[in-house]
Amino acid sequence: MNDFGLKQMTLDPVKVAAGTDVFGLVGNTPLVPLRRVAAHVGPVEVYAKAEWFNPSGSVKDRPAREIILVSEQAGRLNPETTLLDATSGNMGIAYAMLCAARGYHAKLVIPQNASPERIKILRAYNAELVFSNPLENTDGAIAVAREIASAEPARYFYADQYSNPANWQAHYRTTGVEIWEQTRGRVTHFVAGLGTSGTFVGTSRRLREFSPDVRLIAVQPDAPFHGLEGLKHYETAMIPAIYDASLADAQVQVTTEEAHAMVKRLAREEGLFVGTSAGAAAAAAIKVAETLREGVVVTVLPDAGFKYLGDRFWDEP
Repeated sequence: MNDFGLKQMTLDPVKVAAGTDVFGLVGNTPLVPLRRVAAHVGPVEVYAKAEWFNPSGSVKDRPAREIILVSEQAGRLNPETTLLDATSGNMGIAYAMLCAARGYHAKLVIPQNASPERIKILRAYNAELVFSNPLENTDGAIAVAREIASAEPARYFYADQYSNPANWQAHYRTTGVEIWEQTRGRVTHFVAGLGTSGTFVGTSRRLREFSPDVRLIAVQPDAPFHGLEGLKHYETAMIPAIYDASLADAQVQVTTEEAHAMVKRLAREEGLFVGTSAGAAAAAAIKVAETLREGVVVTVLPDAGFKYLGDRFWDEP
């Protein structure tokens, strides 16, 4: 048993991928070169995982699928229970999509200031929404989800993405392996943002097994109040239970303005239409590359930019 109370399970990615529904479409996303925005770093190569190729449009399909499959095998999720969790948007959309495919009901706690696009997508999948205090970000949503779960424990499977080891294990099984294979073992630096920390922790652990020389760099906003949805400022936020502080060789902070500028550059110079956390990850990857004389830097672009079209920065010169 692990700290989350579930028996440690290993899922067969080949058998899972053989399915005909959306569960079989998760993962194996492209690794794309950032040629123009990283042209000035010379011989250093910079690549990014295009995670919007997942069926719900974000990297969160990976942990959502893992959490659902593991909980099914453990008997904790079935048609008689409701999947409950807190989300800033993308994980909720992944849950809602996968639950719809399985015939489950999803109840999601989301900050009230979530973008209209996110809310409409969640409702399209028939998810039940509970809105939390927008000033408390995802920490407030977590508190509300815990209250709901504790009030009726038999009714809900509280997925708790911030504490559930299946979150990081999804990236250990898939993302880390894909990066190693796609770079043919040449990756020297891995850069990823910190939200739940699942992407960073799981991928980093797997890459470190492949090579102890791979440098692991965690990315977070530079201030508590920021505009980078999905990322946390760890110095002031609730630290996820799955986070492993011993993994990161370095931390890189990115301003909201840097992330927004990079989002525009990726669209206009690379043809990559991404979200704000992706802009932060790419900006951090470029910062890392600028300190190197050679190497292969890989980062993760969590989602596309369609859910951010209402953000004001698009209208700024």
